[in-house]
Amino acid sequence: MKTSFHLSLPCLSVKDTKKFYVDIIGASLGRTSQNWVDVNLFGHQLTFIKAAKFNFNNPNYVFEGKILPSFHFGIIVDVDTWGKIYAKLSEQNLEVVAQTTFLKDKNGEHLSFFVKDPNDYMLEFKSFKEPSHMFKP
Repeated sequence: MKTSFHLSLPCLSVKDTKKFYVDIIGASLGRTSQNWVDVNLFGHQLTFIKAAKFNFNNPNYVFEGKILPSFHFGIIVDVDTWGKIYAKLSEQNLEVVAQTTFLKDKNGEHLSFFVKDPNDYMLEFKSFKEPSHMFKP
């Protein structure tokens, strides 16, 4: 059985959130109402529920000399998909954190970039050099 994750998050605007994930990222739309929207992000269900501004003032952390947001979520894709998404989002007027290779020449080596969504969430896209090393110590 293939498994998928479900993540539910507050959002400021269902319309803006839907536009970002469906029109810009290229995810498909699931069920939707005036106050919430389901998005199919590479087979994973994200549910955004209209709510007041949520405060994610958690401190950032440093990994391999890069300052990264402690609160973020992401998706792991193959390198071709990763490159297409990075190129597409880099052309938009979005807050995209430049691509980086983490754990170079080590287990878990991966390409990574972050983009901020309309709710101020940081969404990370990763592509592992060797997919079987995703959880390898």
